[in-house]
Amino acid sequence: FTGIETQNRYYVKNSMGQQVFFAVEVNDFLNMQCCGSRRSFEIRFCDNANREVMRITRPLRCGCRCCPCQLQELEVQAPPGNPIGYVIQRQSCWDRYFDVTDGARNTLLQIKGRCCMCSCCNDIDFPILTAEGDADIGKLVKQWSGLAREALTKADNFSINFPIDLDVKVKATLLAAVFLI
Repeated sequence: FTGIETQNRYYVKNSMGQQVFFAVEVNDFLNMQCCGSRRSFEIRFCDNANREVMRITRPLRCGCRCCPCQLQELEVQAPPGNPIGYVIQRQSCWDRYFDVTDGARNTLLQIKGRCCMCSCCNDIDFPILTAEGDADIGKLVKQWSGLAREALTKADNFSINFPIDLDVKVKATLLAAVFLI
C-alpha cells in the first residue's frame, strides 16, 4: 500500500488446510527497497514447534531471461547448512523453464512456466515434468485470489501437486521453487 517493501511471511499448509510450516524472509531494508522483487533473500522455514527445519537462499541476479549469465537460482538447505537441492532458471526467450536438481546439481525434474504471470479470473499452472521433459508428474498452481486481492496486494496463493512417493528432499525443493516463480 505504501510502496515500501517489507520482510515477507508465509504459511505453508497441507491439503486439509493445517499449517505445516511458517516461513519468514530475513533481509535488510536497503536490499528490499533498492532491488524490489529481484532482491536476494533468505527464507527460513520453521515447524509448528518453532524449530528451523529448512532454509532457502537466492543470490542477487538481474533476472533477465535473455542474459544467460544472470539467470535466477536458489539453494535449498535442510537442515540449514546442508544443501539438498537447487532450482535453476534455464535460458529461454519466451517461456520460463526451471530445473529442479539434487544437492550435486543433477537435474531431477523440470518446471515449465509461462512468460506472462497475468491471468484474469483463472489459475496459472506450471507443469512439473520428468528430467527429460516427456511426462507430467504434477504441477505448481498460482491460484486466482479474486479481483480485489490480485489488484491491490502482492499476496499470492500457490498449491503444489506431486506424487506421494516422491523423495522428501525433492518435495522440499519443489516447495522452494514457488519462491522463484
